[in-house]
Amino acid sequence: MESEEQSENSLRTIAIILLCCAAVKMLHLLGVISVEGVNKADDDLEITMVCHRPEGLDQLEALTNFSKKELQVLYRGFKNECPSGVVNEETFKQIYAQFFPHGDASTYAHYLFNAFDTAHSGSIKFEDFVTALSILLRGSITEKLQWTFNLYDINRDGYINKEEMTDIVRAIYDMMGKYTYPVLKNDAPKQHVEAFFQKMDKNRDGVVTLDEFIYSCQEDENIMRSLQLFENVI
Repeated sequence: MESEEQSENSLRTIAIILLCCAAVKMLHLLGVISVEGVNKADDDLEITMVCHRPEGLDQLEALTNFSKKELQVLYRGFKNECPSGVVNEETFKQIYAQFFPHGDASTYAHYLFNAFDTAHSGSIKFEDFVTALSILLRGSITEKLQWTFNLYDINRDGYINKEEMTDIVRAIYDMMGKYTYPVLKNDAPKQHVEAFFQKMDKNRDGVVTLDEFIYSCQEDENIMRSLQLFENVI
């Protein structure tokens, strides 16, 4: 019983840390932002998830890298928190407001919501969540980087441009609030975006493609180590 409870707590904790902070960590490793207190923010997080009566567990087991038992654990958390079975964007933003009380997480939550809502239905179901979580926890390096790229590619045109990267950086600074370091100056986002493109934009055409993003990340040992960190946690 104790082992099962620890497993459930581990699943929930890792889920929320990944979903809230994966992009923050990635940008920090890339030198795009400097964030102080991320670990403290992680420690303060408590899982509050959506729920949904999912498709058959056999089907979800086949579609993800989770066992049936792990899917049952995740589903219990969803069912307890959201009997209606779906979460809309406004509710999603309210959830994130609890995790980051010292900042404004609404814009970042909007981008993250869109990354989960791959069907553009305006809501996230259990299947949506567990599919993304499977990629972030147990997907290949390429799958994880593709997911992250899609999060940054706000307009879904297959490229990350400087305007999109600036919006992402500002959203993360707003979300972290007082934990950002140094204090954000007016020209800080521009400087960080330039650093990102200096590293990623290999052919200097002003946009970052998926191939450039994956190649640049794979060159960085810190990023690779970070992506592999949670592979064997659950």
